[in-house]
Amino acid sequence: MFPFQLFNIFFVASKVKEEDSKYDLSLYKRGDLLEVPRTLFTHFGIYLGDNRVAHLIPDILPVFSKDKSAIAKMVTNSRLILGVIAKEASVRVDSVADFAYGSEILVNPTDKVCSQTPLDGDEVARRAEKLQGAVTYSLLWYNCEHYVMYCRYGMAISYQTYQFCTTVRKIVCSRLSAYLTALCGIGAMLYLGSVTTLTALSALLIPFTIWMAS
Repeated sequence: MFPFQLFNIFFVASKVKEEDSKYDLSLYKRGDLLEVPRTLFTHFGIYLGDNRVAHLIPDILPVFSKDKSAIAKMVTNSRLILGVIAKEASVRVDSVADFAYGSEILVNPTDKVCSQTPLDGDEVARRAEKLQGAVTYSLLWYNCEHYVMYCRYGMAISYQTYQFCTTVRKIVCSRLSAYLTALCGIGAMLYLGSVTTLTALSALLIPFTIWMAS
């Protein structure tokens, strides 16, 4: 049994070393804003130096377990998605490999397009470390991008959220949506065989509002 355990320890250590060596740490400076693709969105973090990244990440596991060693392991996509739904998240520090989750890491180019001057790298990292711990997560109002933008620029904003909301608004507040809503309202009234002032107003007012907003 002992030789097998020894081999297992050696294999795990070799795998961790191989994953860490996949990323060239010399490319990242303390306070850099890093990004990786995760699920449908881009995930962001702040590089602290010494192979450490601070990031806000949804995670369902702390809701069901107090095992710190299990929670400290790499957050899988299933844990992440369930954490988003449950609005459970935390700011934590992971290795570069655990943060990347096997994806390519990019140094975010926001400095080139943001009108706000970035803070000093040490101050960015200090802010990132200070905010460690559990947080209430919101996909629209407080996600990983809000966190890193506050740390680096002093303002909690999310370009991903803005783009998402803009796309949804274009879909919802479109003329086609107004037509479909009006047809559904009329269809519902005909199906129920009941036309009252309230149902008529609902059937007309909602599509009219969408029409005016389009």
